[in-house]
Amino acid sequence: MTDHPEPARGWFDSHCHLGHGDLPEEAREVRAASVVAAAQRVGVSQLVDVGIDAESSRLAAARAIRLPGVRFTAGLHPCSAHHLDRDWPQIEDLARRQDCAALGETGFDFHWQPDARAVQQRAFERHLALARELGRTVIVHSREAFDATFEVLAEHPGARSIIHCFSGGPREAERALELGCRLSFAGPLTWRNTTELQEAARLTPLDRILIETDAPFLTPAPHRGTINEPAYVRHVGHRLAELLERDPQEIADTTARNAREMLGGEDRQTDHG
Repeated sequence: MTDHPEPARGWFDSHCHLGHGDLPEEAREVRAASVVAAAQRVGVSQLVDVGIDAESSRLAAARAIRLPGVRFTAGLHPCSAHHLDRDWPQIEDLARRQDCAALGETGFDFHWQPDARAVQQRAFERHLALARELGRTVIVHSREAFDATFEVLAEHPGARSIIHCFSGGPREAERALELGCRLSFAGPLTWRNTTELQEAARLTPLDRILIETDAPFLTPAPHRGTINEPAYVRHVGHRLAELLERDPQEIADTTARNAREMLGGEDRQTDHG
């Protein structure tokens, strides 16, 4: 018996953007490989590289072939929804691949585009319809738009959905859970003064929770002020363990199992044994 137990391993970052940034494409791909390797060294076994338009989805799919433990999604971020007609044929082709983890991210963003509901809703519903046809999960982006998000999801009963980077409080969490959604918590769960968000995490059944980084955004404590990386998902997991009064390894195992159920991936629980 030791005074310092082994750190939890087997974390699954259910949502990140490996190719985001202003670097040239070749440099971005080198950095993506480095970031994935760094995450795996600290116990992050798997991650999902999320598309926000046709080009980012295509590059994510290519990375998923090259990089171990990486899956990809195909989708149009709500702020890219005005490219639906241009990008949809490529999104659909990628989504139909057997190795595609999910559709999205898609949904509503009224922070950056408060007057674009109709355009965003059209794209959101297109993702939901294809996901239903394919039996896939939809990754939902909802920023300052919970009412609109819930209205659309209520019109698509049975949709497999993850509300990524969940930002609501108990009321929004309860409604999302009523609609069958999974909730994915990110860096803000570790920040000070996010009491409502932390209360939402406490009331969410453990089998409905995923964790993510949304890297390179929303860096968790204690790394705020730096670029976020998938390696930091463990900080979200440890904060969730504190809030739920659970062992961190249980949180790693359970959230990874939940992610595999929704997004696919290998069962790697034995890696930390």
